[in-house]
Amino acid sequence: MIRAETKEAESRLAHLGYWTGAVDGVFDSATRSALIAFQKWEGRPITGQLTLDELEAIRTSASPTVRDVGYAHVEVDLDRQVLLMVSEDGGVRVLPVSTGNDKPFTDEGQESISYTPRGRFIVYEKEVGWHTGSLGSVYYANDISGGIAIHGSRNVATEPASHGCIRIPMFAAREVSKLLPVGTIVLVYDQLSFVSAKEWVENPKLKQAALLNIAITDDDDDADTIATKSRSFGIKKARAKMIRA
Repeated sequence: MIRAETKEAESRLAHLGYWTGAVDGVFDSATRSALIAFQKWEGRPITGQLTLDELEAIRTSASPTVRDVGYAHVEVDLDRQVLLMVSEDGGVRVLPVSTGNDKPFTDEGQESISYTPRGRFIVYEKEVGWHTGSLGSVYYANDISGGIAIHGSRNVATEPASHGCIRIPMFAAREVSKLLPVGTIVLVYDQLSFVSAKEWVENPKLKQAALLNIAITDDDDDADTIATKSRSFGIKKARAKMIRA
């Protein structure tokens, strides 16, 4: 691909809502990430390679459509493995992600399942920079459910591969953290599990109650729930422990 064609692809991807980084005709990690997100959304083979066929598909495609509108929030489509940051006016920015692969793993002698919970969540805690746990390191974590977080990772596979967290590309992690203040609504769904959060927006008391419930649950040390309290790398969920990575 010549530079002009690469720049055209970047410009069109950015217009559609994919996070391309600088539109400069240089096929860098951000451009590749945007292309992968496009390929995931459109159901195309995930190659990360910009070809003339891919450019033609980019030229003729429409912007991704979100499930909820009318308020700023984040959506994580587990089937497509993409994250969509949605503005109040319906604007969207799209990143590829890698989420839990539903496989068993053992950490510190305890068996767990690499599961990303579905439902509606709220960013309730944030961390700056790197934090390291027993299963690896996370970058600019945005906690949404116990030890489950949206965070930067050096390894964002094209398929589900995490221990439950929502991994995003490193180049975007700091900016995403800025765009997701505490209180941001996050909807995580597959084709069978979408739940709207519009009632939280229409009735802020319901959202506040949900946030308070998260805080209470996160501080509950009931042994019956198999809790792990190592800063914020533990999660309690139906007798399964999942740790950020």
